[in-house]
Amino acid sequence: MYDGPGFPKSRDGKPFFAQLQLHGGKYRGGLLKSKWRSEEAPKALGTLTDPEKVVLPPYYPRDPVILQDWANYLDRVRYTEREVGEIIATLEKEGTLDETIIILFGDNGISHARGKQFVYDEGIYTPLIIRGPGIAAGKVREDLIEHIDLAATSLALAGAAVPEWMQGDDILAEDYKAKDAVFAARDRCGETVDMIRAVRTKRHKYIRNFFPDRPLLQPTNYKDTKDILIRLRELHQAGTLNAVQERLLFSPRRSAEELYDIEADPHEMVNLAGDPKHAELLGAMRARLGKWMKESKDPGPESPELYAIEMEFQISKNRRDPKVFKKVKENVELMTRWQKERPYRPEVIGD
Repeated sequence: MYDGPGFPKSRDGKPFFAQLQLHGGKYRGGLLKSKWRSEEAPKALGTLTDPEKVVLPPYYPRDPVILQDWANYLDRVRYTEREVGEIIATLEKEGTLDETIIILFGDNGISHARGKQFVYDEGIYTPLIIRGPGIAAGKVREDLIEHIDLAATSLALAGAAVPEWMQGDDILAEDYKAKDAVFAARDRCGETVDMIRAVRTKRHKYIRNFFPDRPLLQPTNYKDTKDILIRLRELHQAGTLNAVQERLLFSPRRSAEELYDIEADPHEMVNLAGDPKHAELLGAMRARLGKWMKESKDPGPESPELYAIEMEFQISKNRRDPKVFKKVKENVELMTRWQKERPYRPEVIGD
Protein backbone atom coordinates (compact mmCIF):
# COMPACT_ATOMS: atom_id res chain seq x y z
CA MET A 1 0.00 0.00 0.00
CA TYR A 2 1.12 3.55 -0.54
CA ASP A 3 -0.14 4.78 2.81
CA GLY A 4 0.68 1.99 5.25
CA PRO A 5 2.11 -1.49 5.74
CA GLY A 6 0.21 -4.58 4.60
CA PHE A 7 -3.38 -4.81 3.43
CA PRO A 8 -6.10 -2.48 4.72
CA LYS A 9 -7.60 -4.02 7.84
CA SER A 10 -11.19 -3.58 6.74
CA ARG A 11 -12.32 -3.83 3.11
CA ASP A 12 -15.96 -4.85 3.68
CA GLY A 13 -15.71 -7.41 0.88
CA LYS A 14 -14.89 -4.75 -1.71
CA PRO A 15 -12.26 -5.24 -4.44
CA PHE A 16 -8.87 -3.83 -3.53
CA PHE A 17 -5.57 -2.84 -5.06
CA ALA A 18 -2.42 -3.09 -2.97
CA GLN A 19 1.10 -2.23 -4.05
CA LEU A 20 3.48 -3.82 -1.57
CA GLN A 21 7.16 -2.91 -1.57
CA LEU A 22 9.09 -6.02 -0.56
CA HIS A 23 12.63 -5.96 0.77
CA GLY A 24 14.34 -7.38 -2.29
CA GLY A 25 18.08 -7.47 -2.94
CA LYS A 26 18.63 -3.76 -2.44
CA TYR A 27 17.93 -4.07 1.27
CA ARG A 28 21.15 -5.99 1.78
CA GLY A 29 22.61 -2.50 2.23
CA GLY A 30 25.81 -1.05 0.87
CA LEU A 31 27.89 -2.17 3.83
CA LEU A 32 28.72 -5.79 4.61
CA LYS A 33 28.37 -5.46 8.37
CA SER A 34 24.74 -5.10 9.37
CA LYS A 35 22.39 -6.12 12.13
CA TRP A 36 20.23 -7.91 9.60
CA ARG A 37 23.11 -10.14 8.47
CA SER A 38 24.43 -10.93 11.94
CA GLU A 39 21.18 -11.24 13.89
CA GLU A 40 17.97 -11.15 11.89
CA ALA A 41 18.92 -13.24 8.83
CA PRO A 42 20.04 -16.36 10.72
CA LYS A 43 16.81 -16.29 12.74
CA ALA A 44 14.63 -15.80 9.66
CA LEU A 45 16.41 -18.13 7.23
CA GLY A 46 18.10 -20.67 9.46
CA THR A 47 21.18 -21.01 7.27
CA LEU A 48 23.01 -18.36 5.27
CA THR A 49 24.51 -18.59 1.80
CA ASP A 50 28.16 -19.67 1.82
CA PRO A 51 30.16 -16.92 0.03
CA GLU A 52 32.64 -19.48 -1.32
CA LYS A 53 29.84 -21.24 -3.20
CA VAL A 54 28.64 -18.05 -4.90
CA VAL A 55 28.90 -17.99 -8.69
CA LEU A 56 29.94 -14.53 -9.88
CA PRO A 57 29.91 -13.08 -13.38
CA PRO A 58 33.48 -13.49 -14.70
CA TYR A 59 34.09 -9.76 -14.80
CA TYR A 60 33.99 -9.57 -11.00
CA PRO A 61 36.97 -10.82 -8.95
CA ARG A 62 36.46 -13.61 -6.42
CA ASP A 63 37.40 -11.25 -3.64
CA PRO A 64 36.01 -11.89 -0.12
CA VAL A 65 34.18 -8.55 -0.09
CA ILE A 66 32.51 -9.15 -3.47
CA LEU A 67 31.62 -12.74 -2.59
CA GLN A 68 30.11 -11.81 0.78
CA ASP A 69 28.04 -9.03 -0.76
CA TRP A 70 26.67 -11.37 -3.43
CA ALA A 71 25.84 -13.92 -0.74
CA ASN A 72 24.00 -11.21 1.19
CA TYR A 73 22.05 -10.39 -1.96
CA LEU A 74 20.99 -14.02 -2.42
CA ASP A 75 19.88 -14.22 1.20
CA ARG A 76 17.80 -11.07 0.76
CA VAL A 77 16.12 -12.72 -2.21
CA ARG A 78 15.42 -15.75 -0.02
CA TYR A 79 13.90 -13.43 2.59
CA THR A 80 11.73 -11.83 -0.07
CA GLU A 81 10.42 -15.29 -0.99
CA ARG A 82 9.32 -15.66 2.64
CA GLU A 83 7.49 -12.35 2.44
CA VAL A 84 5.68 -13.53 -0.69
CA GLY A 85 4.69 -16.68 1.17
CA GLU A 86 3.29 -14.62 4.03
CA ILE A 87 1.19 -12.55 1.63
CA ILE A 88 -0.21 -15.67 -0.03
CA ALA A 89 -0.93 -17.21 3.38
CA THR A 90 -2.82 -14.06 4.42
CA LEU A 91 -4.98 -14.12 1.29
CA GLU A 92 -5.62 -17.82 1.71
CA LYS A 93 -6.62 -17.40 5.35
CA GLU A 94 -9.18 -14.72 4.53
CA GLY A 95 -10.52 -16.71 1.56
CA THR A 96 -9.59 -14.29 -1.23
CA LEU A 97 -6.52 -15.99 -2.71
CA ASP A 98 -8.31 -17.70 -5.61
CA GLU A 99 -9.94 -14.46 -6.73
CA THR A 100 -6.86 -12.25 -6.31
CA ILE A 101 -4.37 -11.51 -9.07
CA ILE A 102 -0.79 -11.33 -7.84
CA ILE A 103 1.94 -9.74 -9.95
CA LEU A 104 5.48 -10.08 -8.59
CA PHE A 105 8.24 -8.22 -10.39
CA GLY A 106 11.58 -6.54 -9.77
CA ASP A 107 12.42 -2.99 -10.74
CA ASN A 108 16.07 -3.63 -11.65
CA GLY A 109 18.87 -6.13 -11.34
CA ILE A 110 21.45 -6.33 -8.58
CA SER A 111 22.95 -2.99 -7.53
CA HIS A 112 26.50 -3.66 -8.67
CA ALA A 113 29.11 -2.17 -10.99
CA ARG A 114 27.46 -3.38 -14.22
CA GLY A 115 24.02 -3.99 -12.74
CA LYS A 116 21.49 -1.45 -11.55
CA GLN A 117 21.57 1.82 -13.54
CA PHE A 118 23.05 0.09 -16.61
CA VAL A 119 21.47 -1.68 -19.57
CA TYR A 120 23.49 -4.89 -19.50
CA ASP A 121 21.33 -7.89 -18.63
CA GLU A 122 22.69 -7.76 -15.09
CA GLY A 123 20.78 -4.50 -14.72
CA ILE A 124 17.61 -5.05 -16.78
CA TYR A 125 16.87 -8.79 -16.55
CA THR A 126 14.28 -8.98 -13.77
CA PRO A 127 11.74 -11.53 -12.48
CA LEU A 128 8.04 -11.53 -13.37
CA ILE A 129 5.52 -13.95 -11.89
CA ILE A 130 1.75 -13.60 -12.36
CA ARG A 131 -0.81 -15.71 -10.49
CA GLY A 132 -4.56 -15.51 -10.48
CA PRO A 133 -7.89 -16.67 -11.90
CA GLY A 134 -7.71 -17.53 -15.59
CA ILE A 135 -3.91 -17.73 -15.60
CA ALA A 136 -2.50 -21.19 -16.26
CA ALA A 137 -0.51 -22.51 -13.31
CA GLY A 138 3.09 -23.51 -13.91
CA LYS A 139 3.29 -22.03 -17.40
CA VAL A 140 6.65 -20.52 -18.26
CA ARG A 141 7.08 -17.99 -21.06
CA GLU A 142 10.39 -16.95 -22.53
CA ASP A 143 9.30 -14.02 -24.70
CA LEU A 144 10.59 -10.51 -24.08
CA ILE A 145 8.50 -7.91 -22.28
CA GLU A 146 9.07 -4.43 -20.85
CA HIS A 147 8.10 -2.90 -17.52
CA ILE A 148 5.65 -0.57 -19.27
CA ASP A 149 3.65 -3.63 -20.32
CA LEU A 150 2.60 -4.18 -16.72
CA ALA A 151 0.44 -1.05 -16.72
CA ALA A 152 -1.62 -2.21 -19.71
CA THR A 153 -1.75 -5.78 -18.41
CA SER A 154 -2.96 -4.63 -14.98
CA LEU A 155 -5.72 -2.48 -16.49
CA ALA A 156 -6.90 -5.35 -18.66
CA LEU A 157 -6.91 -7.80 -15.75
CA ALA A 158 -9.05 -5.34 -13.77
CA GLY A 159 -11.52 -5.12 -16.64
CA ALA A 160 -10.57 -1.57 -17.60
CA ALA A 161 -9.95 -0.38 -21.14
CA VAL A 162 -6.33 0.09 -22.17
CA PRO A 163 -5.91 3.58 -23.71
CA GLU A 164 -4.70 3.59 -27.31
CA TRP A 165 -1.95 6.06 -26.43
CA MET A 166 -0.42 3.70 -23.89
CA GLN A 167 2.89 2.27 -25.16
CA GLY A 168 2.69 -0.90 -23.09
CA ASP A 169 0.81 -4.02 -24.20
CA ASP A 170 -1.48 -6.45 -22.42
CA ILE A 171 0.81 -9.47 -22.47
CA LEU A 172 -2.03 -11.80 -21.42
CA ALA A 173 -4.40 -10.78 -24.21
CA GLU A 174 -5.59 -13.54 -26.54
CA ASP A 175 -4.41 -11.58 -29.58
CA TYR A 176 -1.09 -10.52 -28.02
CA LYS A 177 1.86 -10.94 -30.36
CA ALA A 178 5.17 -11.56 -28.64
CA LYS A 179 7.73 -8.80 -29.09
CA ASP A 180 10.82 -9.54 -31.11
CA ALA A 181 12.71 -6.74 -29.35
CA VAL A 182 12.61 -4.65 -26.18
CA PHE A 183 14.31 -1.37 -25.33
CA ALA A 184 16.14 0.05 -22.33
CA ALA A 185 17.54 3.42 -21.31
CA ARG A 186 19.72 5.07 -18.70
CA ASP A 187 20.07 8.80 -18.10
CA ARG A 188 21.35 10.88 -15.21
CA CYS A 189 21.48 8.93 -11.96
CA GLY A 190 21.99 11.12 -8.92
CA GLU A 191 24.70 13.61 -9.76
CA THR A 192 26.15 11.44 -12.53
CA VAL A 193 25.46 12.47 -16.13
CA ASP A 194 25.00 9.75 -18.72
CA MET A 195 22.83 8.72 -21.66
CA ILE A 196 22.66 5.10 -22.77
CA ARG A 197 20.08 3.46 -25.02
CA ALA A 198 19.73 -0.20 -25.94
CA VAL A 199 17.68 -2.62 -28.01
CA ARG A 200 17.63 -6.31 -27.14
CA THR A 201 16.28 -9.18 -29.19
CA LYS A 202 16.21 -12.76 -27.99
CA ARG A 203 19.75 -13.29 -29.28
CA HIS A 204 21.43 -9.91 -29.66
CA LYS A 205 21.81 -6.61 -27.86
CA TYR A 206 22.90 -3.26 -29.25
CA ILE A 207 23.96 -0.48 -26.87
CA ARG A 208 24.58 3.15 -27.79
CA ASN A 209 26.72 5.22 -25.41
CA PHE A 210 26.13 8.91 -26.02
CA PHE A 211 28.99 9.92 -23.71
CA PRO A 212 31.65 7.43 -24.88
CA ASP A 213 34.54 9.55 -23.65
CA ARG A 214 33.48 8.98 -20.05
CA PRO A 215 34.22 5.80 -18.07
CA LEU A 216 31.56 3.26 -17.18
CA LEU A 217 32.10 3.84 -13.47
CA GLN A 218 31.78 7.58 -13.37
CA PRO A 219 31.91 9.04 -9.85
CA THR A 220 28.58 8.65 -8.05
CA ASN A 221 27.95 9.00 -4.35
CA TYR A 222 25.16 6.40 -4.45
CA LYS A 223 27.39 3.53 -5.57
CA ASP A 224 30.80 4.74 -4.43
CA THR A 225 29.74 4.45 -0.79
CA LYS A 226 29.04 0.72 -1.18
CA ASP A 227 31.68 -1.72 0.05
CA ILE A 228 31.73 -3.49 -3.30
CA LEU A 229 32.62 -0.36 -5.28
CA ILE A 230 35.14 0.74 -2.68
CA ARG A 231 36.78 -2.68 -2.93
CA LEU A 232 36.73 -2.75 -6.74
CA ARG A 233 38.43 0.65 -6.88
CA GLU A 234 41.01 -0.56 -4.35
CA LEU A 235 41.79 -3.62 -6.48
CA HIS A 236 42.01 -1.41 -9.56
CA GLN A 237 44.48 0.91 -7.86
CA ALA A 238 46.51 -2.08 -6.65
CA GLY A 239 46.65 -3.52 -10.17
CA THR A 240 45.29 -6.92 -9.10
CA LEU A 241 42.29 -7.12 -11.46
CA ASN A 242 42.74 -9.24 -14.57
CA ALA A 243 42.75 -7.75 -18.06
CA VAL A 244 39.07 -8.47 -18.74
CA GLN A 245 37.96 -6.93 -15.43
CA GLU A 246 40.07 -3.84 -16.06
CA ARG A 247 38.69 -3.44 -19.59
CA LEU A 248 35.04 -3.88 -18.70
CA LEU A 249 34.99 -1.98 -15.41
CA PHE A 250 37.76 0.61 -15.50
CA SER A 251 38.46 1.54 -19.10
CA PRO A 252 38.80 5.35 -19.19
CA ARG A 253 36.30 5.50 -22.07
CA ARG A 254 33.60 3.36 -23.62
CA SER A 255 32.85 2.32 -27.18
CA ALA A 256 30.15 4.48 -28.72
CA GLU A 257 28.49 1.27 -29.87
CA GLU A 258 28.33 -2.17 -28.31
CA LEU A 259 26.95 -5.30 -29.93
CA TYR A 260 26.63 -8.65 -28.18
CA ASP A 261 25.56 -12.18 -29.08
CA ILE A 262 23.66 -13.07 -25.90
CA GLU A 263 23.52 -16.78 -26.70
CA ALA A 264 27.27 -17.13 -27.19
CA ASP A 265 28.23 -14.41 -24.71
CA PRO A 266 25.59 -14.16 -21.95
CA HIS A 267 27.79 -11.91 -19.79
CA GLU A 268 28.20 -9.35 -22.61
CA MET A 269 31.98 -9.35 -22.58
CA VAL A 270 32.86 -9.52 -26.30
CA ASN A 271 31.88 -6.38 -28.20
CA LEU A 272 31.18 -7.32 -31.83
CA ALA A 273 30.51 -3.76 -33.00
CA GLY A 274 33.94 -3.41 -34.59
CA ASP A 275 33.89 -6.80 -36.30
CA PRO A 276 33.27 -6.46 -40.09
CA LYS A 277 31.52 -9.84 -40.05
CA HIS A 278 28.72 -8.27 -38.02
CA ALA A 279 28.47 -4.98 -39.93
CA GLU A 280 25.05 -5.78 -41.40
CA LEU A 281 23.62 -6.80 -38.01
CA LEU A 282 25.15 -3.70 -36.41
CA GLY A 283 23.50 -1.45 -38.99
CA ALA A 284 20.12 -3.12 -38.54
CA MET A 285 20.22 -2.89 -34.74
CA ARG A 286 21.43 0.72 -34.90
CA ALA A 287 18.54 1.64 -37.22
CA ARG A 288 16.05 -0.15 -35.00
CA LEU A 289 17.17 1.75 -31.92
CA GLY A 290 17.09 5.04 -33.84
CA LYS A 291 13.54 4.35 -35.00
CA TRP A 292 12.42 3.63 -31.43
CA MET A 293 14.07 6.80 -30.13
CA LYS A 294 12.27 8.84 -32.76
CA GLU A 295 8.90 7.20 -32.20
CA SER A 296 9.14 7.49 -28.41
CA LYS A 297 10.20 11.14 -28.72
CA ASP A 298 13.43 10.57 -26.83
CA PRO A 299 14.35 13.97 -25.34
CA GLY A 300 18.06 13.25 -25.01
CA PRO A 301 20.04 14.33 -21.94
CA GLU A 302 18.86 17.16 -19.75
CA SER A 303 20.30 20.58 -20.50
CA PRO A 304 23.22 22.02 -18.47
CA GLU A 305 20.77 24.58 -17.11
CA LEU A 306 18.34 21.96 -15.84
CA TYR A 307 21.22 19.91 -14.44
CA ALA A 308 22.39 22.96 -12.46
CA ILE A 309 18.92 23.41 -10.97
CA GLU A 310 18.60 19.72 -10.10
CA MET A 311 22.05 19.61 -8.54
CA GLU A 312 21.42 22.66 -6.42
CA PHE A 313 18.74 20.57 -4.73
CA GLN A 314 20.95 17.46 -4.55
CA ILE A 315 23.72 19.42 -2.85
CA SER A 316 21.46 21.29 -0.45
CA LYS A 317 19.66 18.16 0.80
CA ASN A 318 23.01 16.68 1.89
CA ARG A 319 24.27 19.69 3.84
CA ARG A 320 23.70 17.95 7.17
CA ASP A 321 26.22 15.24 6.28
CA PRO A 322 29.58 16.97 5.66
CA LYS A 323 31.17 13.89 4.06
CA VAL A 324 28.32 13.27 1.61
CA PHE A 325 27.93 17.00 0.95
CA LYS A 326 31.59 17.29 0.00
CA LYS A 327 31.53 14.24 -2.28
CA VAL A 328 28.33 15.18 -4.10
CA LYS A 329 29.59 18.75 -4.59
CA GLU A 330 32.87 17.45 -6.03
CA ASN A 331 31.02 15.12 -8.40
CA VAL A 332 28.74 17.92 -9.59
CA GLU A 333 31.73 20.16 -10.24
CA LEU A 334 33.41 17.37 -12.23
CA MET A 335 30.29 16.70 -14.33
CA THR A 336 29.88 20.41 -15.01
CA ARG A 337 33.48 20.67 -16.15
CA TRP A 338 33.19 17.61 -18.37
CA GLN A 339 30.06 19.06 -19.94
CA LYS A 340 32.03 22.17 -20.97
CA GLU A 341 35.12 20.27 -22.11
CA ARG A 342 33.37 17.33 -23.79
CA PRO A 343 29.76 18.25 -24.55
CA TYR A 344 27.03 15.92 -25.75
CA ARG A 345 27.44 15.18 -29.46
CA PRO A 346 24.66 12.90 -30.73
CA GLU A 347 26.04 12.76 -34.26
CA VAL A 348 29.21 10.92 -33.20
CA ILE A 349 29.08 7.18 -33.96
CA GLY A 350 31.90 4.69 -33.64
CA ASP A 351 35.09 4.84 -31.64
